[in-house]
Amino acid sequence: MSDDQIPSDTSSDETSDTSSDMPAGTGHQSGAPWRNFYGRFKGKTLKPNQKVYLDEDLGPLSPGAVTWEENPDRTNLDLQALFGGRDTWLEVGFGGGEHLVHQALNNPNVGIIGAEPYVNGIATLLGKIRQSECDNIAVHPGDARDLMDVLPKASIARAFLLYPDPWPKSRHHRRRFVTQEHLEPLAQVLKPGAIFRVATDIPDYVRQTLEEVPKAGFERLTVEGEDWHQPWSDWLSTRYEKKALREGRMPHYLTFKRL
Repeated sequence: MSDDQIPSDTSSDETSDTSSDMPAGTGHQSGAPWRNFYGRFKGKTLKPNQKVYLDEDLGPLSPGAVTWEENPDRTNLDLQALFGGRDTWLEVGFGGGEHLVHQALNNPNVGIIGAEPYVNGIATLLGKIRQSECDNIAVHPGDARDLMDVLPKASIARAFLLYPDPWPKSRHHRRRFVTQEHLEPLAQVLKPGAIFRVATDIPDYVRQTLEEVPKAGFERLTVEGEDWHQPWSDWLSTRYEKKALREGRMPHYLTFKRL
């Protein structure tokens, strides 16, 4: 399962695609490029307290105008105003938000933006933020590609892609985040020397990550004798990782540096 764009476990391949069949290259009336989105926006019925979190907390945690409707000119976000000059990190698909809140609490000197289209995951994160009272998180409830459109170039010091949707069938590999469609804009918003972490339990996702990420302007950081099954020292295991371990799948932890 995924911490970025979560597919439907119960739907067929045909029903998991929530995009329309608009021809490639066609734009929206807003001027936005047409971007297929594959996965769910909402799952189980929200609990009453989750609806409160969405109504009361999501708006104040916005990083600024991200969507094409809000920001058709694609004006850059003001990260200086957002986080007071602190380094900015990005988590692409935060799932239930465990890792995002963990990093925010342990790194109060940075600001972290999380992007996630899955409403249930967003509501879960908002509850964790309330409980933790951390004040260095911003939340974009949508496609990370729209967010990367409006992040200033070379503005992000660290990025995380944790247990992304594996899209296991070969004909769906183009939907994975580790394609140039996603990696090139990510590279543009990362500072030179910025760290990009990828965690996955899918061996073929490891293969594609190792092939595609360097093409976008990254080098893999390795240590002699490295065990890529060993998590980072500041890692907090997520529910997706725990599920993978229960089902006998081995996690992989890959670290890259933006050149």
